[in-house]
Amino acid sequence: MRSTKLRQAAKGEDCTLRLYPHCNGDPETVVLCHLPSHAGMARKSPDWWGVYGCSCCHDVIDGRCKTEIPKIEVERSKLRALFETQTRMRDKGLIR
Repeated sequence: MRSTKLRQAAKGEDCTLRLYPHCNGDPETVVLCHLPSHAGMARKSPDWWGVYGCSCCHDVIDGRCKTEIPKIEVERSKLRALFETQTRMRDKGLIR
């Protein structure tokens, strides 16, 4: 599922990933970051399976940036971020 509304809703939001020390805290760089799913290699997950992430946190979860953060902590951050992002989307009336 692709949704322009869900992708555009990320603009100006706070990063929900907050991967210290990488998070830049700049809402101007926040986009909808797709989390991995069953979609397969080189295929994006549905837009509802994404989180609001700043450019630096996005680089970490997509593997473009090396990190010392343990994988389990990154996975926990993704799960928390998914809950926070979907709560914001629900509050905006974008999902039910």
